Amino acid sequence: MGDGDMVVGKSWSEFRNAGLIWFVNRILHLFGWAIVVEVGEDGEVFDVYPARVKFRGFCQEVEERGFQRVTKYIKENVDEMLNESLLPTPKKKGGFHN
Repeated sequence: MGDGDMVVGKSWSEFRNAGLIWFVNRILHLFGWAIVVEVGEDGEVFDVYPARVKFRGFCQEVEERGFQRVTKYIKENVDEMLNESLLPTPKKKGGFHN
């Protein structure tokens, strides 16, 4: 596997449907931040941006749906996730920066 295979772009819709926006926002809410995802009537994401928020956390219904989506994603992808975790870390300098 070459270094170019280490990062695979995905859509915001896929990220959202996996429950990962909810999961990330649970952490960001602690700091008064969130990733806002705007979705059209057709269900497609049309904008994503960081925002300051005054609220913290989610209602019970959103929490339940979030845990269900993330758990489903893990169940469906666990073999691939395990295989990826066993890959050697690239040794060359540079790499990815935050």
